[in-house]
Amino acid sequence: MQWWTRVSKRYKAVKKEYGRVAIGTYLVLWVLVLAAYAVAIKLGHEVEGVAGGGGIIFGAWVAAKVTQPARIVLTIVLTPVVAAVLRRPPVVLASSEEE
Repeated sequence: MQWWTRVSKRYKAVKKEYGRVAIGTYLVLWVLVLAAYAVAIKLGHEVEGVAGGGGIIFGAWVAAKVTQPARIVLTIVLTPVVAAVLRRPPVVLASSEEE
């Protein structure tokens, strides 16, 4: 549990430093994982611990919940990268004007 305590502290520090970018990164990862599991279940993958009548969304939620520690670590790693990309000035493409 010492590992989880360190990761949890680092996640809180990332949230404090990057704010909405960190939360947005986490939520995007959550939606992607949830959707991926929903598709996998729809295609026939069985999620352990989910009863047959549980439904696709519930099964995907349970499977996504299991991946929460990995998603938190990914959020810690990806948030500075996402913030750097979002803070970059937009690229203006030169248009060729014909006269």
